[in-house]
Amino acid sequence: MSFKCVQVIPSPEEMLSEVAMPENLKKIKAERDEEFKRIIEGKSDKFVVIIGPCSASDEDAVCDYVSRLAKVNEEVKDKLFIVPRVYTNKPRTTGEGYKGMLHQPDPEKGANILKGIKSLRKMHIRAISESHLTAADEMLYPENLAYVDDLLTYIAIGARSVENQQHRLVSSGIDVPVGMKNPTSGDFTVMMNSIHAAQSSHTFLYRDQEVSTTGNPYAHAILRGSVNKHGQSMPNYHYEDLSLVCDMYHKHNLENPFIVVDANHANSKKIYSEQPRIVAEILHNRTLNTDLHKMVRGIMIESFIEEGNQKVEEHVYGKSITDACIGWDTTERLLHYMAEHV
Repeated sequence: MSFKCVQVIPSPEEMLSEVAMPENLKKIKAERDEEFKRIIEGKSDKFVVIIGPCSASDEDAVCDYVSRLAKVNEEVKDKLFIVPRVYTNKPRTTGEGYKGMLHQPDPEKGANILKGIKSLRKMHIRAISESHLTAADEMLYPENLAYVDDLLTYIAIGARSVENQQHRLVSSGIDVPVGMKNPTSGDFTVMMNSIHAAQSSHTFLYRDQEVSTTGNPYAHAILRGSVNKHGQSMPNYHYEDLSLVCDMYHKHNLENPFIVVDANHANSKKIYSEQPRIVAEILHNRTLNTDLHKMVRGIMIESFIEEGNQKVEEHVYGKSITDACIGWDTTERLLHYMAEHV
């Protein structure tokens, strides 16, 4: 094999000790985790909003953004449960490009995973300390989860990962809600099978141990649109799509039926400015059908301080260096709109 050891990475236990989560923040996270679970169980009628930049590449801008969310949260917290997106791993279609803070703590420099783990932990802890909001991230690499699982209130499994057996098995042992996206093919059956696997118990190899899990009853669906054989984006947030997923939930007899809709990616055809319109349609459709109102209870939105996106070397504060996002003014209006219409 052509593997070459670049550096030895400390164990998760060592890293969690070196960049430790303060006890008062652990309490905040535990309380938010339990509130999220009550929402998924149907014991709270709050609507979940997972919102933030496509990628978290700048600690100052991310913490600034999350603190702005915290101020809005105080105004809408009776209606919405806001979870900041703090995504530190990024899937790359061709394997090229910025792979996230875990790989590149400085987007203009090469990979340094040890420094990246320390940097993302410090960023998460600072964001929680300043906002009292705990975040969401994507589990792109299951073996990396142990370095951040004490920080996160929500974990997403991406469209390219949802068919992977290791992602499904690891999800079954996670103790916070996990959203399973439909695959890029758009096949809802794949997504439902992933949820079933994540809600089931398993024994498997994880890192250097044989482990067993009891299943994650909070695993659920995320609709993110699909791509057809011609490479064209196909949305799946319309009334008929949502109704079909509700029917499939009934058929599969899964625990805690819960649907989140990703308003960007293939659903918006990556036209970021379409997200508010898509959100409005979803909220309207929830009023037309009791199943939709009961099950469709979350939205995922890509948003940052400045709208659009930029190249890494452009250095515009608070502007995405990966997918384009709506800006802060639009975000603030949209959150208040959602609070009024859920």
